[in-house]
Formats: sequence, C-alpha cells, structure tokens
Amino acid sequence: MIDLSSFLTAARWFGGKGRPFHVSGTVRVGELPRTGPDGPRVAIDLAVVEYDDAEGGTDLYQLPLAFYPEAQSRLAHAMVGTWVDPDFGECAVYDAVHDREAMAFWLRSFEAADAAGPLVFHRVAEHELDLSSHSTLMSGEQSNSSVAFGDDALMKVYRRVTPGTNPDIAVLDVLTRAGSEHVAALYGWLEAPSPGDPDGPPLQLAMLQQFLRTASDGWELALASVRNLFAEADLHADEVGGDFAAESARLGEAVAEVHRDLRTHLGGGVVDLAEVAAGMTARLEAALGAVPALAEHEQAVRGFYERLAALGAGEVQRVHGDLHLGQTLRTVKGWKIVDFEGEPAKPLAERSRPDSVWRDVAGMLRSFDYAPRVVELMLGGEDADEIAQRDFRSREWTDRNVQAFLSTYAGRDLSESEQVQLTAYLADKAVYEAVYETRNRPAWVSVPLQAIARWGSA
Repeated sequence: MIDLSSFLTAARWFGGKGRPFHVSGTVRVGELPRTGPDGPRVAIDLAVVEYDDAEGGTDLYQLPLAFYPEAQSRLAHAMVGTWVDPDFGECAVYDAVHDREAMAFWLRSFEAADAAGPLVFHRVAEHELDLSSHSTLMSGEQSNSSVAFGDDALMKVYRRVTPGTNPDIAVLDVLTRAGSEHVAALYGWLEAPSPGDPDGPPLQLAMLQQFLRTASDGWELALASVRNLFAEADLHADEVGGDFAAESARLGEAVAEVHRDLRTHLGGGVVDLAEVAAGMTARLEAALGAVPALAEHEQAVRGFYERLAALGAGEVQRVHGDLHLGQTLRTVKGWKIVDFEGEPAKPLAERSRPDSVWRDVAGMLRSFDYAPRVVELMLGGEDADEIAQRDFRSREWTDRNVQAFLSTYAGRDLSESEQVQLTAYLADKAVYEAVYETRNRPAWVSVPLQAIARWGSA
C-alpha cells in the first residue's frame, strides 16, 4: 500500500497534526473526464486516516490527484509520490490543485455539468464559465484548498470530508437563490456517493462560486485602522482618517440581512437555553484543565451561563457558525460574508444544526476586540506609559466598533434578554479562544483572558 503519511503530515490542511495516525487505505471515488489523449489522468481518492491515540477515530481526506507517465519538473513542489496505479499504471502522482492542466478538467466538467460515472457536477447560477482562464492555487487557506480561475470563479476543494450536506454549500445555495447581495454567488458543487454506502448521503467534495478578486479582507482592513489610530498620538478613534466604525456599521447591516434571509428561507425553531448553558458550562469545565488562568474567572463565567439558563426558551435558526472579520470581504458593492462551513473541527451534524444568531454576533464582536490587541502584541515595547496608552486606545477602538456594529445589526438598543444571551455567547467564545491560544499561540492567550476579566468586573 502507498505510504501517504509524510504527504499528509506536511499538508497545511491536514487537521491531525500532533496526533499519532496511520493511513489504513485509499478509496477512489471517480476519474474526471478527458477531452483527448493528452494531459494527465485526474482522479479523486480518499485517504482513510485512523488515529492511534486514546481518542481514536477515523477521518476521510480528499486527495485530488494528477497522474503522469513521467515526472513533471514544474510540479516537483506538489509531488505526492510514484507508484503503479491499478487504473493508470506506473505514474508520477501530484496534488492536482497545483496543476493547471488538471484543474482545467474540473472547470470543463462544471461548465458541462457532467455526471462522470460516480462524480456529479451540479450547477446553480446562470453564469457562463470562462474555460480559457488559468487556475491559481490561493495561499492562506488552512483547512481546505481554494483555486481561482482567472477573475471569473473560485473553487473550494474540501479536504476533510464527511457524508452529508456541507453547510457551506447548503447555506450559499439558499442565499444565492434568494438573491442575497452579501455573498459570493454559488455556481455549483461536486459530489459523489459515500464509499461503501452508495444509497446513503453523498460526499460533497468541492464548491464553485463567484470570485471576488478585488475584495479586501475584513481582518486586514481592521488591523490597518488600528495601526492608523496608534500612529496618531493626539487623536481619538473617531478623528483618525482610518476610522473603521462606518464599515462596522455596514457590516452589522449585512449580517442582519443574511440572518433574515436564512430565517425566511430555512425557518427557525426554539431551544431550551438551560441545555445551551449546560453545554457552555461543560466546555468551561474542560477548558479549566487546559488553561489554569481561567480559574480566577470561573465564577463570573458560570454566572453568565446561569443567567442564560434562567431565560427559559430561545430562538434558533441557520447561522454562519464561525463568523469573524476573517470571514468577511469588503467590495466596491459592500460587505460579503464567506465560508459558511462552520468550525471544520466540529462534526458535520453539529455544524448543520440551527443555532442562535447571537453566536455569530459574538464571534464578530470578539474580532473587534482581537484586532487592536493583536496590533499591541506585534508592536511590543516595555515603556509603561506607552503600554497604558495603547491599552486605552484599544478599548476605545473596540467599544466604538462594537457599538457601530450592534446599532445597525439590531437597529435599536438590545433588550435585557438579548444582552444576557450575547454576554453568554461572548464568554463561551472567549473560553474557546483561551484554549486555542494556549495550545497554538501562547503569547496571545492574554487577549481572551483580559476580555473575560473586564466582563467579570463590569
């Protein structure tokens, strides 16, 4: 059997780093159609990853592969290995997302809406794809691979896949058909039968959508605004040329409209907030072991959750699930919200479950706290007066943008019940952040801990 362990370990999208694992096998789900004898053979394999630690479990990772009879020097950086393939013979094998010839096969299949054997290419929007465009693998994506086709379309290839409907596709499909102005339109998606269960839920492998080439990343815009503020010693946040509050207000309106569209077209429901609070409490108790510094804030956080539980019932609907400034793009036509996949580490069923809109709002508000604190950390310094001044300015920037966002999201002051819900979701998000930062960026753990301390003393 082919040893794919080294390839997976080196891949930035592999989520099993740091855990002992082995690849127990591969499954071929299909080959993309060719238009002639030239070029590579392009197939999609699934690597079955089994974890060897106490937690155990199995994951399926998608491997879009390009098979060539001879080595291709231009693709040396993307080589997976060489082996005798049962379908294609002796081949040099490459990660297909790096190969323009291979990616052209995908684009042609989307345009034709081919059902190539088990592979089914669905089309949604009436948009003629530019088949002459070249593919470019985008940098920066962590859990998936994104490929741009010229200025025309963007394809997201899901790496860790689970049978069932991907919320990214399901939500974007609804919002595209609803004519939402705040998303990149869905053009189509690729799916195949689940291995070993052809009559069960399909595997959704990739999504094709509108490419917002000239868009600016919301997180980067926020950081630039903070830097402008810190550079002006005598000006307040509302006096600086790079003030972000107007953008935060527009973003609040965009999120509110997306939430309204999702509720209109997918409906909503009611949940027992005592059960929601119990889940938050369980996450807090697990986090206390990973982040000892949380202990001094434990009672305050438990109080937030107790007040949430006392509310009784709360409304839920489909939401983004992992909303923050990094999931937004600013275009000349306004804000766009992207990546409706939810937190990729969570099970698919949990990511597709209706949730409170306050989870999305809390995620965005935590971004408004993170932006100035991250700039502080990057600037460093030891002068006490300078540190105190930056702290004051960070709070000023955060408060200004939080209020701007909430003013247009709600269109009014929050009710007491809404404020209780928002505070609980903010605390739940900050507890998650404290664990994440402890494990991945220990120098940043002060950001969520400082926020929890402020809420506890308010």
